[in-house]
Amino acid sequence: MLNQIILVGRLTRNVEVHESENGAKVATISIAVPRSFKNVDGVYDTDFIDCVAFDSIATNTSDYCAKGDIVGIKGRLQTREEEVDGIKQNTKQIIAEKITFLSSKTKEHDNEPEPEMAM
Repeated sequence: MLNQIILVGRLTRNVEVHESENGAKVATISIAVPRSFKNVDGVYDTDFIDCVAFDSIATNTSDYCAKGDIVGIKGRLQTREEEVDGIKQNTKQIIAEKITFLSSKTKEHDNEPEPEMAM
């Protein structure tokens, strides 16, 4: 069996990297992914999806990408249990294993190569 997700969308905000308790670099990346079909009103809906990236993937995405840029994310769906107000809940998150920089919305990135990052 294989747990693999591939998404293509626009960054909804600039990527910020922080350090976890164990010293790993972590970034939560939010992308807007348009659906491939129209709703009853004839409009394409958009899903806003958060992904988590670690270490070099997180820092390189922060260095090379900005809000509005299009990225491709290959990753996996991961579940974890957390306690909120004394109630245990299962949460799902997408762990980015590879981020490909597809196009830049800003002019300052147009002359830079668009690297591909993998863990």
